[in-house]
Amino acid sequence: MPGLLNTNIVTQIGIIVRDVETTKRKFAAFLGVEPPECVDGGQYEVTGTHYHGEPAPYANCLMAFFDAGPNMQIELIQPNGVRSTWQDHLDQHGEGVHHIAFQIKDMNGKIRACELAGMKCTQRGKYNDASGEYAYIDATEDLKCFIELLEND
Repeated sequence: MPGLLNTNIVTQIGIIVRDVETTKRKFAAFLGVEPPECVDGGQYEVTGTHYHGEPAPYANCLMAFFDAGPNMQIELIQPNGVRSTWQDHLDQHGEGVHHIAFQIKDMNGKIRACELAGMKCTQRGKYNDASGEYAYIDATEDLKCFIELLEND
């Protein structure tokens, strides 16, 4: 029986942190790897980030990605202090797991399916290099975390 997203393969775990530089060094030591470079969320002209359906040109973050298996990443996210799903999580819950991500097809259809199931899309935009799109689905009531939908072009 297919699930809501037509996949059950997790591709990423996202963790909100206050200090991505410190946390990435600790993760690197724990995993026995070199610390990855940090990247920012990108320029609004590329990402077109929307937060609760409104343009969010200043919502941004620093991110560090660790490969944790053939198709799995651990993403560390340091919000920039501007209202966003990342900053909301930090302000309301502190540091910790924010989302579980799935690679999907048909972003609009999957968002509609999630919303019909009682979840809400809180933030959406293009990747910082415009090679795909992300959407955060608030599933905290039922699943106790956000779900991130990822669709590559």
